[in-house]
Amino acid sequence: MARLLTLIFQNLPFLFGLGFLTPLVTQVLERTTPSVSGAAWPLVAGLVIGGGWGAIAQKTGRWV
Repeated sequence: MARLLTLIFQNLPFLFGLGFLTPLVTQVLERTTPSVSGAAWPLVAGLVIGGGWGAIAQKTGRWV
């Protein structure tokens, strides 16, 4: 259990990028372009942006 918590806390920036930034970016893209609400590309773009930003924050140690 302690090992699992250690892994979670070590990867928290990446998990935050996937868990919070991905849905945020996806919703912003869907609301600004209502004709794509059924398309899959806003979710893919959200995963790329949120996951990428989280991975960069994980590697560098900062968000900005």
